[in-house]
Amino acid sequence: MNAIARFNAALTAAPTADDSLQRLELMAGISQRLLDRAKALGASQAEVSCSEERGLSVNVRMGAVETVESTRDRGIGVTVYFGQRKGSASTADLQESSLDATVEQACAIARYTEDDVAAGLADASLMTTEFPDLDSWHPWAVDADQAVDLALACETAGRDADARIANSDGASLGSGESLSVYANSHGFFGRDRGTQHSIGCALIVGQGDEMQRDGWYSSALAREDLENPVAIGRHAAERTVARLAPRSLGTGEYPVLYAAEAARSLIGHLLGAVSGGALYRRASFLIDHAGKKIFPSWFAIDEQPRLRRGLRSAAFDSEGVATREAPLVRDGVLERYVLGSYSARKLGLQTTANAGGVHNLAVTANAGGFQDMLRGMQRGLLVTELMGQGVNNVTGDYSRGAAGFWVENGVIAYPVDGITVAGNLKDIFAGIEAVGSDVDVRSHIRTGSILVGRMTVAGGE
Repeated sequence: MNAIARFNAALTAAPTADDSLQRLELMAGISQRLLDRAKALGASQAEVSCSEERGLSVNVRMGAVETVESTRDRGIGVTVYFGQRKGSASTADLQESSLDATVEQACAIARYTEDDVAAGLADASLMTTEFPDLDSWHPWAVDADQAVDLALACETAGRDADARIANSDGASLGSGESLSVYANSHGFFGRDRGTQHSIGCALIVGQGDEMQRDGWYSSALAREDLENPVAIGRHAAERTVARLAPRSLGTGEYPVLYAAEAARSLIGHLLGAVSGGALYRRASFLIDHAGKKIFPSWFAIDEQPRLRRGLRSAAFDSEGVATREAPLVRDGVLERYVLGSYSARKLGLQTTANAGGVHNLAVTANAGGFQDMLRGMQRGLLVTELMGQGVNNVTGDYSRGAAGFWVENGVIAYPVDGITVAGNLKDIFAGIEAVGSDVDVRSHIRTGSILVGRMTVAGGE
């Protein structure tokens, strides 16, 4: 089989026999056994999480294979409650003696812990009773040889796209599937299965101190939703070459446009500040801000946990609580926090079905595509990459290294790096002027580019 035939075969690898439902049933049976054992040992409540993951990943560089890794992991976690005393233990061994020992260890731990008034399962009345098909299961029977061919095709396309690209940081392909069962002594049994596939490439252009690196990747639940590997390589080359001969900027205050792949970090900082753990520990700059306006009046974020083929779709959270579509921000107002049952009890509130994190967030656009956003900004900084962790969740102070492009007259003028963008997140959120329709679909935080009207930019000039 020649290279083109192997490439096409890799793209269309047919699925093999699917035994995932049988494996889920096995995990459910193990969960029931563990719950019964916990009850027999005197636990007033108990919960079990079983998971299994399989995956294949390959990495190539400069036309040669660097790594091929096949993984298969499993884990079982048991949590028991004796009144409001909690104990947890875990194992990866399915032998009956190991399973029994795991429950016994969890019970022993619980007997020595302090009472915690917030401890316990989520309320039984909140358990989901509906389990819709969310289209999250799309196995890809790609083997190691086919995966290598696709990764090589991606890297080759990038290296061949421009003669100035003489080096590569490599290309990769990953394909994985996960199964999980959550069960508790309320009688709840939730089964979940999902897949995740990705192809990416990173290239290097220039020599010595003039070297620049950039890349591109595609990620999806189903292989047919991935970008073509050749297109990924070529796009990586375009992005890399565009960063040649960067300049710095004079320190000042400028409009800052976060490209979509960087913009979702701003929403991530919001989530960190409105999560229950940060709030009950009094470690957030948004304490007591539910019901208050923190964004412009047109700004909205909605959680869509039951979106078909969504990257983080789920009918229930990690405590079995039924998920539901709900606004996080509406008309610029923070509608609620992001809570599991434990943090909700600590705050005197009710869970928002976010134990384990948020599901799919959609940021409402009020502007056009990327080129429209550039024209709307006219003059300022386009941020395509952020570095460092300079965010203080307690005060909201924000300072991060950045790279991107300077924009003049609504078009990209030249690349910039060695700069820092800074401000306070309250001011940044309030100063958002536009959200583009150029949504980056590679994340469960679905947002387009975000324009902040004015931020401090510190450069070397």
